[in-house]
Amino acid sequence: MLGLLFTAFKKKRSLEETVLKIQEGDISLRNDTIESFKPFIAKTVSSVCRRYIYESDDEFSIGMIAFNEAIDKYSPEKGRSLLAFAETLVRRRVIDYLRSQSKRKEVLLDLTLNDDNDQSRIYIDNENSINEYEKQKESERRKEEIHLYISHLQDFGLSFEDLVENSPKHADARKGAIMIAKLLMEDDELKEILFAKKRLPVKQLEGKVDVSRKTIERNRKYIIAVAIIINGDFLYLNDYIKGAING
Repeated sequence: MLGLLFTAFKKKRSLEETVLKIQEGDISLRNDTIESFKPFIAKTVSSVCRRYIYESDDEFSIGMIAFNEAIDKYSPEKGRSLLAFAETLVRRRVIDYLRSQSKRKEVLLDLTLNDDNDQSRIYIDNENSINEYEKQKESERRKEEIHLYISHLQDFGLSFEDLVENSPKHADARKGAIMIAKLLMEDDELKEILFAKKRLPVKQLEGKVDVSRKTIERNRKYIIAVAIIINGDFLYLNDYIKGAING
């Protein structure tokens, strides 16, 4: 069956090479590849559902999305073929979908425990590889976000260390400073002053908050740093703000 599937591609181009071209942005090749591997997707999904799957079934759509995801996430450095990786991802996504739809524990047990030992071991190994990949990509996104944030801080003459070094020591003071930063971002006039003049509008803030000018001045760098996070909608750094409030 796999031999028939490969005939859809040029002889001199391996499937892995095709995927690398797709990852570079060849949309037409992506669509052709997914179309060619519909039988593979259907067979994999059917094996999970233990019934014949039609293209009109929701499970098939989940499988198609998962195969497309496998194309994006595949890396030859992992030492596995695309089809092995795609099969694992398709099975995982379909099982997750069935779990979300199922109301009976018996069905869940049947889906997860009724495979033979070899298949279960392969699934667990591949599952761990996928999780490792996802953790690696998340780490890369965090680094990218921090680099972008640092560039914004530099516009104000600040550094990333200022967010740490100038963080109020006490939880209440930290929460208060964050609330000031939020108020600052909710006020269009104050927000305009901050980003246009690259300075904290201390005098105007003093009339809007129940803290002294001295307190605002003392937390100036921290307030600006937090305001930049809120304005930039930084996903991971916003978790820091939530942690600071809850902490």
